[in-house]
Amino acid sequence: MNGQERETSLPRYLKGDDLTEECRALIPSLPLERDWLSTHYHLYQGFWFHARYLDGVLWMQRHFTAADSDTLLVTTPKSGTTWLKALLFSLLHRSQLSSLDHPLLRRNPHDLVPFLEHRLYLESNQSLEDPSFMAFPRLLATHMPFASLPVSVKDSKCKVVYLCRNPKDTFVSMWSFTNSLRLKDTAMDPSPIDEAFDSFCRGVSLYGPYWDHVLQYYRASLELPDRVLFIRYEEMKESPREHLRRLARFLGCPFSEEEEAGGLVDGILTQCSFESLSKLEVNQRGKSASGMENRWFFRKGEVGDWVNYLSPEMIARIDHITEEKLQGSGLKF
Repeated sequence: MNGQERETSLPRYLKGDDLTEECRALIPSLPLERDWLSTHYHLYQGFWFHARYLDGVLWMQRHFTAADSDTLLVTTPKSGTTWLKALLFSLLHRSQLSSLDHPLLRRNPHDLVPFLEHRLYLESNQSLEDPSFMAFPRLLATHMPFASLPVSVKDSKCKVVYLCRNPKDTFVSMWSFTNSLRLKDTAMDPSPIDEAFDSFCRGVSLYGPYWDHVLQYYRASLELPDRVLFIRYEEMKESPREHLRRLARFLGCPFSEEEEAGGLVDGILTQCSFESLSKLEVNQRGKSASGMENRWFFRKGEVGDWVNYLSPEMIARIDHITEEKLQGSGLKF
């Protein structure tokens, strides 16, 4: 398959045939690397983006106005985003928890909590020219590094919840997810794990370098503890009740004594669990607004699954990079 045929056969979320003029003009000046699918990453403000996502980042930097009442969920890709979207949506809309028509029963969390920079998600609801289409207070999401956030996010009083996962599980989940896309949407063979691993370790991955992404938000959480909440996926898995209560307090909507006594915390955790969400019809056979199959967002959700994929040499290499990158920061995995 030649380059033109491959571009034509790509799914819409990977195509770059409807980019803004600003993005088209910028791309030729940016460093380029082959990505894990069949297109390229472009280095912008120190991080790697697909052209379509870069287009959304540029547009949001110019036009998005954050409100003080906004909540922005930020994650590194494949670090528990689907779970946290479901939890935050259910937390902020908990009066609907017992409803037989709860939105989570019929829509994927990614369609309920849109990504700021993913134009497809926004266009599926309303025109990108009006990013304030959602009812206030808004719950939004992004993978954008802290340095690339719209200025209005940093200048407002909006809350930022950041979730990250240890780099070994992050890599394995990202590699597995990418291979699902390669097989289904690009008719390509699976990406060899050693090639993808080398790319990840060099910092060349979607929204990478991973370590720089994590460190920016960790430092922001230390400087702005009332506005940026930093959470590790492993801690969430170990003590989900404690962290759900922590989220509620941070967002200014703590659980009441009546809610606690009525089992609301456990009710939300059960509704948003991997087991519950992955069995829903919409997540087994449905597609998200971007065209991706919802089942791809539910692989295992386990902590430590990397031991089944990484060789001792790989483990030593990524552990050395992690120790070197995080040295002196106070952050550990």
